[in-house]
Amino acid sequence: MILKLDHIYKDYIQGKMVVPVLKDVCLHVDEGEYVAIMGPSGSGKSTLMNIVGCLDRPTSGSYELAGENVLGRDDKDMAHIRLHNLGFVFQNFQLLPRQSALENVCLPLVYAGVKKKERIQRGMEALKRVGLEDRMYFKPTQLSGGQKQRVAIARAMVNRPKILLADEPTGALDSKSSIQLMELFGELNQEGVTIIMITHAPEIAGYAKRVVDIFDGELSERGGNKNED
Repeated sequence: MILKLDHIYKDYIQGKMVVPVLKDVCLHVDEGEYVAIMGPSGSGKSTLMNIVGCLDRPTSGSYELAGENVLGRDDKDMAHIRLHNLGFVFQNFQLLPRQSALENVCLPLVYAGVKKKERIQRGMEALKRVGLEDRMYFKPTQLSGGQKQRVAIARAMVNRPKILLADEPTGALDSKSSIQLMELFGELNQEGVTIIMITHAPEIAGYAKRVVDIFDGELSERGGNKNED
């Protein structure tokens, strides 16, 4: 099991009030799974993703990633865990506008201390994997929304993370680009990449092999992948 969340609670303090956001959340994900977490705005799905992504800590509960307890780590260790175990894909791409596609993809490798020659080689391989070998030196302003998201996926995968985390990855895309992106996710998953994707759209969640609903901070499981025969 690559990810194990048990009895996760997350509360926020507003004035003198305690506002519960996540309530006794348990989520277990095996290596190679493709899981969609689906819920409306305000359901707690982004808070859950921040905890899974080691960007926030729960009020209580336990979290094991690749067999290691991550909640007992300090902020420096948490940053190391994020860098080497998790790849992030965001709704709004979060690319550096003045850097080329290749420079954006190579950024995690800079933080990881990878030498320049290897960085460039791995960055080029990642862009080729997402079908953008002819756009390596283009700036984000020269790319379509779908191409920007493919650059973001290449960046997320370049450090060979254990899990790809996608937060509303099709939210800024048109329907054609969304379908192409989901096809790419399917290919990556078939190659063994573990994917956890947050979405509010049933048609996008349907591409996953497993769907988990979140509502009012509580999880409930259901199955189904419309693309599986």
